[in-house]
Amino acid sequence: MNKKTISLILLIAFVATLALTAANVFLDDVNTQENQTGTLTIDNRTVSYENVGKCLEVIDGNTIQVYGVGRVQLIQVDTPDSEPGFSDAKKFVEEKCLGKTVYLDIDDAQPTDKFGRTLAIVYTDSDDINRELLDSNLAEVSYFEPSEFKKGEV
Repeated sequence: MNKKTISLILLIAFVATLALTAANVFLDDVNTQENQTGTLTIDNRTVSYENVGKCLEVIDGNTIQVYGVGRVQLIQVDTPDSEPGFSDAKKFVEEKCLGKTVYLDIDDAQPTDKFGRTLAIVYTDSDDINRELLDSNLAEVSYFEPSEFKKGEV
């Protein structure tokens, strides 16, 4: 074999390894966790969730894309749609969620909004994202009925 052939084989092997590694980062364990229910302990309280997936994208401060679920709207949370505040809220959610496993407590009374987004409280292994956005003054309470959650309950 000549040097060009060997170089081409090594390049193909490198690209394939890189692609599999990148896919594993986003898809690791999702298939085993998807559509599972359970509980987490966050800030000394037990919370329930109905679905699990990896956060693939942060659309804005209160909307994320979750593998196996689709777009998720953080319920009872209204973040700014423009500056000032838009970038800060989005960056906060990116730091907390992007590339990580998120746990969704989906609103049983209204599981989706008129745009087809899943309405949920979003948790990571250690954080209540909805509550932290409010506590950090990056969002205001937004409430729509019907909802399983009481106003300001998140």
